[in-house]
Amino acid sequence: MKLKIKCLELNDWTENTYIVSDEDAKAIIFDPGCNDAETRKILTNYIEANNLEVIALLNTHCHIDHILGNQFVSEKYNLPLQAHKNEVVVLDMAPMVAQMYGVSYVPSPPISVFLESNEYKSFASMNIKMLFCPGHSPGSLCFYFDEQGFVVGGDVLFQGSIGRTDLPGGNHDDLLASIRNELFVLPGKTVVYPGHGEPTTIAIELSTNPFFN
Repeated sequence: MKLKIKCLELNDWTENTYIVSDEDAKAIIFDPGCNDAETRKILTNYIEANNLEVIALLNTHCHIDHILGNQFVSEKYNLPLQAHKNEVVVLDMAPMVAQMYGVSYVPSPPISVFLESNEYKSFASMNIKMLFCPGHSPGSLCFYFDEQGFVVGGDVLFQGSIGRTDLPGGNHDDLLASIRNELFVLPGKTVVYPGHGEPTTIAIELSTNPFFN
């Protein structure tokens, strides 16, 4: 089944919020970054204009820029938050981090559904494999749509770069190993939709990414 991928930049960190929907108008929201009335409206306008039914809220990881809209999405669409268990400690730090950066943050609901490494989950017609990729954050997941050949990757791998590892819970060696062992084994034509910036492919990063060449 063909899927539609919409990217919205919704906060000052230019974080990519993704909405993936199928031909039956079922949709998953990944990492909602909306934290004010304007950005919430951008998100809901897209959903309403496309007559989407939002059926899941997933976090690649729980750094503040990726969770600003968790509470809004969870409440509006009556959805539990799904993420890796190792992100609980990161989510718990979010109010302090928001205060430190001076950003508006309505506390996220807790993680209600823990996603497991290499687990396959189906959301309507959408089948996703959970790739456990710690290093940027201790519980980072990349969501692999193997049938369609793309990854919603969070802040693991970027076009010509990798995620930062100087934040609490980060580990540079772990991140490089995650990319090598979980992402670089995927088909070269696999598209990576990162948490910031433009999409790339596995083949491009294998041949040009300076952290591996």
